[in-house]
Amino acid sequence: MKQIKFPFGREELALEVEEDRLKGVLLSQAHKFEADKSETEIVKEAMANPIASKKLSELARAKNDIVIISSDHTRPVPSHITMPIILEEIRETAPEARITILVATGFHRASTDEELRDKYGDAIVESVNIEMHDSRDEEQMINLGKLPSGGDMLLNKTAVEADLLVAEGFIEPHFFAGFSGGRKSVLPGVASKTTVLANHCAEFIDSEYARTGNLEGNPMHRDMLYAAEAAGLKFILNVVIDAEKKVINAFAGHREKAHLKGTKFVDSLAGVDAEPADIVITTNGGYPLDQNIYQSVKGMTAAEASCKEGGVIIIAAECSDGHGGEEFYRTFRDADSVQQIMDDILARGRKETVPDQWETQILARIMLKFKVIMVTDPEKRNIVRDMGMDWAEDLEQAVKKAESLLAKENPSITVIPDGVSVIVRS
Repeated sequence: MKQIKFPFGREELALEVEEDRLKGVLLSQAHKFEADKSETEIVKEAMANPIASKKLSELARAKNDIVIISSDHTRPVPSHITMPIILEEIRETAPEARITILVATGFHRASTDEELRDKYGDAIVESVNIEMHDSRDEEQMINLGKLPSGGDMLLNKTAVEADLLVAEGFIEPHFFAGFSGGRKSVLPGVASKTTVLANHCAEFIDSEYARTGNLEGNPMHRDMLYAAEAAGLKFILNVVIDAEKKVINAFAGHREKAHLKGTKFVDSLAGVDAEPADIVITTNGGYPLDQNIYQSVKGMTAAEASCKEGGVIIIAAECSDGHGGEEFYRTFRDADSVQQIMDDILARGRKETVPDQWETQILARIMLKFKVIMVTDPEKRNIVRDMGMDWAEDLEQAVKKAESLLAKENPSITVIPDGVSVIVRS
């Protein structure tokens, strides 16, 4: 037997699997990467040697209104490390500048005071102006024309009107944008609901190029790059983290060139070969990424890439925040069938996208091919079942349910302990 551990919320789950049934354990090499410097040293070195850009301190000189776009509570960006370094470098040459941290909520809810303090620390929360982006508040937006896709480009005016726009974030594989980080701080980070819906349309989500680890020909990436340039994003600091959410590398500088270098580093660590199996067990990487079912679809896509057709995907996610999207939840709860959901979505044009449609579309794609079992909080079991998935109280029970569904003796198993950290290649 082989014991395998899975991140679950702030804790871990363990499962023993018979070695003769285990096809493979797919792990990002980032989890084994040993940095030879401290997290702070890594970030400071990146800031001191920006890629295709002047140093942030030089860009900040003589600027009066500086805005830093920062990821929200759903992203494991170690802002308690990165933000003080960014602020220190800005204040080195612009001590009197008005600095605003603009929290890039995208389509998510606002962060709470407790979440902000957990992210930045009390000192920053109490001394720096922090604004919460609200994609549904049109008063916050300014119209900058059209995206390459034709959608209206409405972006947060605090960001666009800044003398200097900076963004912090992290780079990991992303299930339709290719990679997180870089341009995503602007779109969807600080974009209007209207703009996010246009970019996340059914046509783009359905594109063979809108997949984990791919930027080439990706229509969503193209829109995002355009929006970041239009917003005037001048400098980024993006980190790469391991399974413990510790910084193992950092990339600072030009919004596109620094990000591209970071994605190449992540790709070199995250790429794994698929090990097709009857049952694939995965997670969404633990807290904060597994706070809800909505986010956990990301982890399912890694399993999707290594599960035999008609197989079973098991995903362990704490889902302390419930389903994570009312429209997302209701669509599955109220539909006659998953096929109906997919047909309805694919019939919509670029300007007919509805909230949460993209996550719905990807989950429907998965559910049309596989049975999905969620291991999560017992209080969430009715939500899980309402959405057409099965629920299990622990991994052992989930495996037994999967075996029963397959009605096959000793079905093979592939394990992906952290589904959001890998790029599964067939």
